[in-house]
Amino acid sequence: MEDSGAGAGEASSPTRRFLARAALVTASLSVAGSLLGLVRDQSLARLFGAGRDTDAFLVAWTVPEFAATLLIEDGLAIALIPAFSRALARRGQGAPGDPVRSLVAGTLPRLALAFTAVGGLLAVAAPQIVAALAPGLSAPGLAVDCTRLTATCVLSFGLAGYGSAALRAHRRFLAPAAIYVAYNLAVIVGMYALGGHLGVRSAAFGVAAGGLLMVFVQLPTFVRELRGRRTGDARPGTAAGAQPLDVPLMTTVLLFALCRQSQVLIERYLASNLPDGAISHLNYAQKVAQIPMSLSMMLCTVTFPVVARALAEGDTGRARARVERDLALAATLVLLGTAAVLACAPQLIGLLFQRGAFTAQDTAATAEVMRVYALGLLGQTLTGVLVRSYFSAGRATWFPVGAMTAGIAVTSWIGVWKVGSWGVTGIAAANAIGITVTAVLLLAGMGHRSVPVRTPLVLRELSRPLRAAAVAAAAGTLVARLPAAPLAGLAAGGATVTVVFVLLCAALGAQGCAPALRSVRTLTRRLAHVLR
Repeated sequence: MEDSGAGAGEASSPTRRFLARAALVTASLSVAGSLLGLVRDQSLARLFGAGRDTDAFLVAWTVPEFAATLLIEDGLAIALIPAFSRALARRGQGAPGDPVRSLVAGTLPRLALAFTAVGGLLAVAAPQIVAALAPGLSAPGLAVDCTRLTATCVLSFGLAGYGSAALRAHRRFLAPAAIYVAYNLAVIVGMYALGGHLGVRSAAFGVAAGGLLMVFVQLPTFVRELRGRRTGDARPGTAAGAQPLDVPLMTTVLLFALCRQSQVLIERYLASNLPDGAISHLNYAQKVAQIPMSLSMMLCTVTFPVVARALAEGDTGRARARVERDLALAATLVLLGTAAVLACAPQLIGLLFQRGAFTAQDTAATAEVMRVYALGLLGQTLTGVLVRSYFSAGRATWFPVGAMTAGIAVTSWIGVWKVGSWGVTGIAAANAIGITVTAVLLLAGMGHRSVPVRTPLVLRELSRPLRAAAVAAAAGTLVARLPAAPLAGLAAGGATVTVVFVLLCAALGAQGCAPALRSVRTLTRRLAHVLR
């Protein structure tokens, strides 16, 4: 999204209309990216099924999954958006030179060099990495080939994440929101164009190409913002010195993101010793189950720079009000999605994947895992919202790392304990419980360490959509089983969940219900208009 007016991108307090438009643009493109992600996963299932080859590719897929979390979605963005917000605030106050250019000069070259080195190391050490991640894998050679291709995304995702953070701090949301559309298109095209010759390696080629497209989609806007807008005393001859990286902040943010993403490592390590297809069932279930979480986090993508800017200007009250509204709205949206996933899991998986090499047995196994994963969606969403609050002031803090480490310890212990008796379901349960523990700890630790939200008020507000979701999921499950056709069951179950959830939220006075419905209604209208 592009702001109107020369100074709109640096205004200290964006209007509610601007935030709504930015959220709509982000939501529309995020939905498009998510839909293409589903098409990507459908294509993988259709072309290669859920077995030996897809398990090998999904081990290599760990690299872009980690890179996306560390460099685009959580790690780098959480560290850089507050830094760019402070630089923009100083620019707006007429600081000498251009603080934004100084920040780029002091950070981008060093980070690009680090990304290149890490990507090269991953490619060289691919055999050892595959052996460590999945010691029981039946096709390690194939996984090594795919890992060497996906290792290229460390540099491309790093550059794309840097550009996204800079543009969002400038309140430019269109190009960052479009990156996953470009990425998923590249993976899909790669599989269909090269799959007949290269097999599942074609998906790895698509990952490498998609990473480059993510950079090029943002490059024109990034260069335009970097060249433009000097204020106050800023002149070409008075450029400030390069601002160095905030190493303590970057360290804590990346460690948190690394700990969070290590859940995937634990899952694939444990699942590699189960029968072929276990890793694939976990992957397909997780991808679909996380769609409600991704949609619920879209608003925070827009408002995180607003919170960071408010704290940079010393307006704690505005930051607290924004975070509390985000928690209420995100929780309402994700709980509605959770109820729908719990009620309609078999119908969803059957409609999305059951064709080609993906069998009815794969559908049943994936749906069972997805229902268990869904129990952790509220914890995933709260963790995503709360950790941004901890780092929005641009200061290093170790509490989120400790909370995430505790959650990972719980995930590991339960996973090892239950994988033998529960199989992949035990792994999914460990994930859900571990991330919920992390969310509880993060909420309990709010205060002087973070934006000082009113925790008792937040808990009372969260309890309302949580109760509504429990009842809606039970009602939707009963109704979804009645029709024999999967599409009819999905439609009936989804409608029941929505009606029951909305009515109960309204009766309980959930504050996030009305804005959530407005967001869904507006997005649906816009998407319908586009599809006509």
